[in-house]
Amino acid sequence: MPRNISFALTADQFKKKTKTVTRRAGWKFLKPGDVLTGCKKCRGLKPGEKIERLGLIRVVDVRRERLNQITDEDVVKEGFPNMNRQAFIKFFIDEMKPKHGGLEPITRIEFEYL
Repeated sequence: MPRNISFALTADQFKKKTKTVTRRAGWKFLKPGDVLTGCKKCRGLKPGEKIERLGLIRVVDVRRERLNQITDEDVVKEGFPNMNRQAFIKFFIDEMKPKHGGLEPITRIEFEYL
């Protein structure tokens, strides 16, 4: 069974298939061709809660880059067509709390829906 990857903050974009890129603080082990199961929430489930699987994806490209290198085009690929890059960087830092803000290398994962 494919490994789960959470889209808790972008489940709607995932369901609408308007998201084709995601950024993660970890996930350094991924490689193109890997298949993952997108989920609404994978960890921190309360007793009785079940994983809500959203669908399968295949990794197309994976690389490490600093958050502050994001382009406006990638903000759209992240599922936020009405957000500029500065707003996305603030959103990411506020939600994910990377140790070194926008300077910390993170993993950029581009994927396709299966």
